[in-house]
Amino acid sequence: MKSITPFLMFEGRAEEAIMFYQSVFDDVEVVFLNRFGPESNEWEGKIMQGLIRIGELNIMVSDSSVSHDFSFTPSTSLFIECESMNEQMRYYEKIKSKGAILMPIDDYGFSKQFAWVSDPFGFTWQLNLN
Repeated sequence: MKSITPFLMFEGRAEEAIMFYQSVFDDVEVVFLNRFGPESNEWEGKIMQGLIRIGELNIMVSDSSVSHDFSFTPSTSLFIECESMNEQMRYYEKIKSKGAILMPIDDYGFSKQFAWVSDPFGFTWQLNLN
């Protein structure tokens, strides 16, 4: 196996998601973006396939031109081990401001300070302070 990479599929909002992630995290790099061309009509300029890097994690992104009866589910999320309370609070406040709180910051037994939040696109992030 060469690699395993998370893949986030959006319905026309991939670029908006990238810009949101750049506003949340300090270390987001857009590695490449391949866009739909003029032959795609209303999808022209949307992201056919892209790769971003948040910290050390590569994440594929795409705008699906095919409508689906599904979206993101909280059962799949990215788990962030935060280095400080300030870092955790910064991510928590920024993500929840346009998303939703699934589990507020609290002591849940398995972690003294843990939160689970959904971003404005429905993708979820677990924020842990060890």
